[in-house]
Amino acid sequence: MRLQRGLRKWAVTVTAASVAALGLVVGQSTAASAAVACDVTYSANSWTSSPGQGGFTASITLKNTGDPITSWNLGFDFPTTGQKYTPTGWGANWSQSGTRVTGTSMPYNGSLSTGGSVSIGFNGTWTGSNPSPTAFTVNGVNCGGGTPTTPSVVTSASSVAVNEGGTATFTARLSSAPSANVTVTTTRTSGDTDLSVSSGGSLTFTPSNWNTAQTVTLAAAQDADTTAGTASFTVGGTGVTPATVSATEVDDDAVVEQSIIVTPTAVTVPEGASATYTVRLAAAPTSNVTVTSTAGTGDTNITVSSGGSLTFTPSNWNTPQTVTLAASEDSDTANGSRTITVASTGLTSRTVTATEADNDGGTTPGGHVENPYAGATGYVNPDWKAKAQAEPGGSAVANTSTAVWMDRIAAIAGSSSAMGLRAHLDEAVRQDAANGSAPLTVQFVIYDLPNRDCSALASNGELLVSENGLNRYKTEYIDPIAAIMSDSAYANLRIVTVIEPDSLPNLVTNLSFAKCAEANSSGAYVDGVRYALNKLHAITNVYTYVDAAHHAWLGWDSNFNPTVNLFYNTVAGATAGVDSVDGFIVNTANYGATTEPYFTINSSVNGTSVRQSKWVDWNWYVDEQSFATALRSALVAKGFKSGLGMLIDTSRNGWGGSARPSGPSTSTNVDDFVNQSRTDRRIHAGNWCNQSGAGLGARPTASPAAGLDAYVWIKPPGESDGASSDIPNDEGKKFDRMCDPTYHGNSLNGNNLSGALPNSPLSGRWFSAQFQELLRNAYPPVN
Repeated sequence: MRLQRGLRKWAVTVTAASVAALGLVVGQSTAASAAVACDVTYSANSWTSSPGQGGFTASITLKNTGDPITSWNLGFDFPTTGQKYTPTGWGANWSQSGTRVTGTSMPYNGSLSTGGSVSIGFNGTWTGSNPSPTAFTVNGVNCGGGTPTTPSVVTSASSVAVNEGGTATFTARLSSAPSANVTVTTTRTSGDTDLSVSSGGSLTFTPSNWNTAQTVTLAAAQDADTTAGTASFTVGGTGVTPATVSATEVDDDAVVEQSIIVTPTAVTVPEGASATYTVRLAAAPTSNVTVTSTAGTGDTNITVSSGGSLTFTPSNWNTPQTVTLAASEDSDTANGSRTITVASTGLTSRTVTATEADNDGGTTPGGHVENPYAGATGYVNPDWKAKAQAEPGGSAVANTSTAVWMDRIAAIAGSSSAMGLRAHLDEAVRQDAANGSAPLTVQFVIYDLPNRDCSALASNGELLVSENGLNRYKTEYIDPIAAIMSDSAYANLRIVTVIEPDSLPNLVTNLSFAKCAEANSSGAYVDGVRYALNKLHAITNVYTYVDAAHHAWLGWDSNFNPTVNLFYNTVAGATAGVDSVDGFIVNTANYGATTEPYFTINSSVNGTSVRQSKWVDWNWYVDEQSFATALRSALVAKGFKSGLGMLIDTSRNGWGGSARPSGPSTSTNVDDFVNQSRTDRRIHAGNWCNQSGAGLGARPTASPAAGLDAYVWIKPPGESDGASSDIPNDEGKKFDRMCDPTYHGNSLNGNNLSGALPNSPLSGRWFSAQFQELLRNAYPPVN
């Protein structure tokens, strides 16, 4: 099977215990005429993380003993309410409602001939005990030839938040095929009458479309109260087991929400010309509201030329109105700035920082250039530098520029042990001043989407879609970051932002994971990325690069082409369209070789293409640079600007040391040739966590090849990918077996060992053993 995600997070499995030992061969149908008959074996490998609770890996084999089928739906009930699907699984689209677990076939394994079988499984957690289920159904029929089971309604969310005056959606489907058409209705059974069903209140499911999710839209009426009402909705019908969805109104009438929205909050006004920003209200007023824009302290050449007084009514409050600023011609060479106050009685005021772009020989602060790395020096993070210097030999690389990860809301403010965003920018200004005339580039990773890293565990985050995560992402995370970055004190810096690693690619390959499906159906990933682009692109000296995974994740046509379309549709929907991005980045926090020097995708052995080797596995790329170049060409052809730049994270892909080959293999066997020639020495390209044998890669370099803006160190060497055992924490990060060096993977990575280093800490924490290994295996070597 082609790799769906050769990346960072593989679904977790273990070798199943013997079926005989568990006594779980579930009855075979003996009815020769039955359309569906089956055998199911279920085995679980369990471990204890603390007294009375732990995790497990379930391995399931489904065998078709009836007529041939083209798709299947496996269902069963956990014996206890303490057993939960995590969710991480493989071979099926898994979901859980109450104790009921369902797994539906993937496009590649739905067809089963008589006697055919498929191996599938998932990860879970347990509290109390972990007994195995004993009864299974396939396509609504009991394994053992029983009667069809009653389908259950399965919803994508058990609770939704609905903005007052707006809508929110969830999807519904059936857990198994009905014997005839079923009508499912959504009805409010209790609660706030302002919450109602807007569309999708009556859905029809047939024996053939029962597993296709259909959308229900809820609406919250605009009202004048300040109460966040709730309501309960029943989703059900005759002949099905209903589901319940709770809805909460997100009220916009509270005093705290009675504010003014300004976009952007920092503008550059060319001398002798004008620039604009827009104003609207956050909530509908009960009567007309006048909002004024008043020029305050600063450069008096900058003035409000129109829109200084705007009127908003109860009907047009949400329509942006324009304020125009002008900068008069003068003879100085200064790039002055002035503060504009946007205010109205009783509302929270806003501030706009306007900076003149001088045309008399001065330099434009934060002037946006095509490549922010060209001619610039890189910011050295003092926190990372101190840790690197404390390691034997670390001083040789301690002054290398690395990115700063804003991986939770608290990281913005910082702590006693870690600098916050403003502290880093202040330090960047200091380094810039000490650096002469060269500009300084400082890099930040924007990484806190709700349902973050939805197909894995080690780097899960603090926000959830089902818990108002998207709104919190916007208001508590992106807005404060944008407000700090737009401060005029930082206008001379080149601020590079890497937008949400692993997010959009998960929507291409990993919708079988419930958290990914929820991120997709709710629009959280796309909407969140667009919001980040809108806020950050509006700041002239901020550069945005969207994460594009890596070649061993997206390098097949079936993944590559949908990714190009998704990137285009996402970015084109931002306010500035494709101009919202400066480029894309590949290999973020990964280990793929920048270039493989001893073979290419066009190499062959004895007439056999290297694409047929187990390592390449029919991929169209063997390294990151060829992938980045091809992706850039496809994106430009799709409609992105011709100056689009690409970045490659080379922080841990050097693969030097004694294991690095010195030339191409002489083997005439294609697998041996590739394995002996490749510099990427991982056991499998799907292994991603704290890889043994890895080394520091090429040092950060501007414009290393055509179409590439830079090689960069985005993942700071020495910061862990994830913990090798379960470590309780308050950051939402969980234990992923791919970080356990004793774990033998799954069918997707050939059941190889994970390749992870032992005794690793939580993701993002300092891992001395990893840093030492990276230093030892650096390529080019560290002198």
